[in-house]
Amino acid sequence: MIIPRALSESVIHKLNSSSKGIIIYGARQVGKTTLANETIAKLGLKTLTINGDQSRFLDIISSQDLNKLRSLVEGYELLFVDEAQRIPEIGINLKIILDSIPSLKLLVTGSSSLDLASKVSEPLTGRTWNYRLYPISFLELSRLYNRAELDNFLEERLIFGSYPEIFSIVGEDQKAEYLQNLSDAYLYKDLIEFGRIKNSTKIRDLLKLLAFQVGSQVSLSEIGSTLGISKDTVGRYIDLLEKSFIIFRLGGLSRNLRKEVAKMDKIYFYDLGVRNILIDNLKPLKDRIDVGPLWENFLIIERMKLLGYRQEQASAYFWRTYTGAELDYVEEKEGQLTGFELKFGNKTAKVPSTWAATYAGSDYQFINRSNYLNFIL
Repeated sequence: MIIPRALSESVIHKLNSSSKGIIIYGARQVGKTTLANETIAKLGLKTLTINGDQSRFLDIISSQDLNKLRSLVEGYELLFVDEAQRIPEIGINLKIILDSIPSLKLLVTGSSSLDLASKVSEPLTGRTWNYRLYPISFLELSRLYNRAELDNFLEERLIFGSYPEIFSIVGEDQKAEYLQNLSDAYLYKDLIEFGRIKNSTKIRDLLKLLAFQVGSQVSLSEIGSTLGISKDTVGRYIDLLEKSFIIFRLGGLSRNLRKEVAKMDKIYFYDLGVRNILIDNLKPLKDRIDVGPLWENFLIIERMKLLGYRQEQASAYFWRTYTGAELDYVEEKEGQLTGFELKFGNKTAKVPSTWAATYAGSDYQFINRSNYLNFIL
């Protein structure tokens, strides 16, 4: 199944109109290579492809030798470097190429920001356009399906997630097998290698604990006590998991420190299929007790995809007071705050009085099954 990716037009436009390189970040298996190959096909440029998972040309592309680099790309119009985080000194070598061979276009993908970001951030400052590719979004599906059809897909996405390949797999057992293989083969590959993790079992146990706590504030001390590791180690592992595009954190909004809870973050998953396979629960919604957290995670990650693909700048938080008032999601754009309550049913609720009093002039929206598509499309 071919699903048009939201980044496609932006990447093609930048490659055609700019002398800067393009870097596409994203988890393994989210479709970076497919997007790159489709882009290359549309551009019609003579392209040299180098894959960081293979040995071909790695000695030259990591050599920091301009003559060798020139000889490698001679006669090509575009250099495509796939899985760049696995190539030694990739940042400085790409800088040499961009500075010395300005006629050559550059397209780079990386499945982990653990190592790639540090390798390229300083050498390539001001020399690249950076994008993040997510699992398939409802925004992308909306190019193929109307709203009634999208709503019909909702439960499937809440249970099996949105990795591109899952859309082509028929049968629940086959989908479960794919997610299990994805979890076993890809989730930890870069994390363990670049994060220098000696005990992968602790990472898996941590992810499972986080999966059960989606939508709740997470205590690093409690998790550390459960796993038998220090609070600092838990924090480091969570940072690595975030840089591997497996989870992300949502901090608490706090402009009035005496009232508002902000010491502990909430943690969500980039993909719900991954989250659900970690806890061995792919049951339908009618048989689950975690529909609320699934719904909250789904809406927040879909909102993140929407804002990212539309290149809209916004800060995201949750909001909670010590007296129990709370909002699931808060967005700040150009100084304007909007609070959102996210509920799976069709009920509505008034704005919390504490929110209205504390943030006079802010907006409030109640998102439920009847209007959620307006929030993520």
